[in-house]
Amino acid sequence: MISTTPLRAAIIDLYNGVPNQGMRCIKNLISDSSGAFYGAPIEYTVFDARSKGEIPDLSFDIYISTGGPGSPFDSEGKTWEINYFNFLDDLWNYNSAKLTPPKYAMFICHSYQMVARHFSFAEVTPRKKQSFGVYPVHQTDQGLVDPMFKDLPNPFHAADFRDWQVLQPRKDLMDEMGAQILCLEKERPHVDLERAVMGIRLLKEMIALQFHPEADPEGMLYHFSSKEQREKIVDEFGETKYKSIIQGLKDPGYIERTHKHIIPGFLKRAVENNRPELVETFAGVR
Repeated sequence: MISTTPLRAAIIDLYNGVPNQGMRCIKNLISDSSGAFYGAPIEYTVFDARSKGEIPDLSFDIYISTGGPGSPFDSEGKTWEINYFNFLDDLWNYNSAKLTPPKYAMFICHSYQMVARHFSFAEVTPRKKQSFGVYPVHQTDQGLVDPMFKDLPNPFHAADFRDWQVLQPRKDLMDEMGAQILCLEKERPHVDLERAVMGIRLLKEMIALQFHPEADPEGMLYHFSSKEQREKIVDEFGETKYKSIIQGLKDPGYIERTHKHIIPGFLKRAVENNRPELVETFAGVR
């Protein structure tokens, strides 16, 4: 008899109690994916890492660690960060040893910068100017064939809100780890600055992304259409920038495609590798 035991997902919340759209989007994507892939149910538990010091153990099948406000260095030496970094080591060691079942993990924005800090495969530095809006993201040669991005256009568009960046990847260490750079920020020929690394494949099961793949157009339009947010963006970035954000959110070729592809595809691969018996049964039925 085929097991219908749910896959268990841990959402590691790094928003530090700040209201946001990211948590809603991630929860909805997991709920929408439950039962959608080979009939496998997926359930989630939220761990409030920064506010409550909650860090999951290795009993889960899937981990999604979120974005969050502030500097990725604000937590240096704090108990929650020590425990979070210990968790990263445990997860890395487990998957590196090719133990089964595999533990799939995605690290988003703030979490991505924390991962870069911890494993020291690149520099994490402040940006000269905040990145704020919807931007093109360019795949590398590795990204073009990676299952996460191979069915997306090059470049694809993604929501990107950050004051920090990951630069100067250490090729020697990345080669030793088996890590690959999958995508870079938009090309800026008129700016004499290094392009930030926007996505890294750490292991087959582990990926870290600077942008927000969870962002959905509806939620962001609702958020940015409020009078408070409109005035804030116009005051800081100008009317043209505000209009470009709204236009990008209304275009189905922008973040809607990214929203529907990246995290659902990640969850599908987690199901395929954690419940191969369901995949075989599904293929037999067809």
